[in-house]
Amino acid sequence: MIQSDFHMHTEFSTDSSVSVRTMLDASVERGLKTVCITDHLDVDYPPDEELGDAPFLFDLERYFSELTALREEYSGRLDVRIGVELGLQPHLGQTCGELAGKYPFDFVIGSLHLIHGMDPYYGTIFEGRTDAEVYREAFRETIRCLENISSFDVLGHLDYVVRYGRCQAQEYSYREFADEIDEILKMLVSAGKGLEMNMAGIKYGLGFTNPHPEVLRRYRELGGEIVTVGADAHQPEHTAYAFEKAGDILKSCGFRYYTEFDRRRPVFLPIP
Repeated sequence: MIQSDFHMHTEFSTDSSVSVRTMLDASVERGLKTVCITDHLDVDYPPDEELGDAPFLFDLERYFSELTALREEYSGRLDVRIGVELGLQPHLGQTCGELAGKYPFDFVIGSLHLIHGMDPYYGTIFEGRTDAEVYREAFRETIRCLENISSFDVLGHLDYVVRYGRCQAQEYSYREFADEIDEILKMLVSAGKGLEMNMAGIKYGLGFTNPHPEVLRRYRELGGEIVTVGADAHQPEHTAYAFEKAGDILKSCGFRYYTEFDRRRPVFLPIP
């Protein structure tokens, strides 16, 4: 089993109430050797009745203070890296650059959560539109983000939007959106950026990872080599979710190595 989970959330994320310690203890129990805490930092996420006026923002000074202390405490049992999941929007190039450059992160995920200010999670963006229309717009918005933002290491859950489609994958395939997806992948390869294999797609009932293995295979065909594996856990029981399948999926897509990050530098490890 792959023993590095590089996408994990704690109480620093607005959508989790679980302590960092609880997530680390669960990681040890699952037999992980390395984890990276990657809490949500989404600047300009719209106010929400449940989430508050400024959701998905947190105190980075306290974050580093707490995680640094825990990294020392768990040394010898678990290698704890400090990361962040930056929410990408086309107008946030300078902001993302300043945030990623100001703090000594080990790893920065760049993820699209908003399409024209709307999170597919809530379903509003699908009103009056087909799933396929929204999916295509999500990929085009990703391209706009990549044109304006470079301050991340790996693109997170590329086809995240499919999780929340009314019919999920019925109107989705790599072939249907190959023009947009290929452009995204070529931009990543050209910029030396990685792609995440997010296991939560399986948890959400898609039956495949985010992105779909066909997309991962295409990234490899285009010369991409940097691929991290993350469960996107917000609860302890979801740490290393479906990791027993991860190695075989990567091998089937043509990868021989998976990737960790340490001080923003990729570290390649053989797939067990």
